[in-house]
Amino acid sequence: MVTIEGRHEGNLRCAAVHGPSGATLATDAPKDNMGRGEAFSPTDLVATALGTCVVTTIAIVAARRGFDVTGARFRVEKHMVADPVRRIGRLPLVVTLPAALSAEERQIAERAAHACPVHRSLHPDVRVEIAFVYE
Repeated sequence: MVTIEGRHEGNLRCAAVHGPSGATLATDAPKDNMGRGEAFSPTDLVATALGTCVVTTIAIVAARRGFDVTGARFRVEKHMVADPVRRIGRLPLVVTLPAALSAEERQIAERAAHACPVHRSLHPDVRVEIAFVYE
């Protein structure tokens, strides 16, 4: 179990504290939803969680299997929809991995990406589209 505590600080801004580490982060409502857009929005954090979880899961599996993905990176886009309710509609994600990976290592990494806990936790109506680039 991990506890995260937060507080609304006014002007649609919140501060959160990660219990185990004491690390803090701020959120702000996006400009298109009455906010200032001066920090990650809560839905931005969902997109960020997906990207970081996918890359972290790949790195964990790679370490267990004896290969290295240091330098792996991601780019995720958050697409909102408003009908019937405002929510995340689509999260296209591009994962860039080292070109030196063998065909077997690439297959292992790609399977791991689809098994990340955040991806598995998202509602099926959120379309997650993962593409892989090797360079």
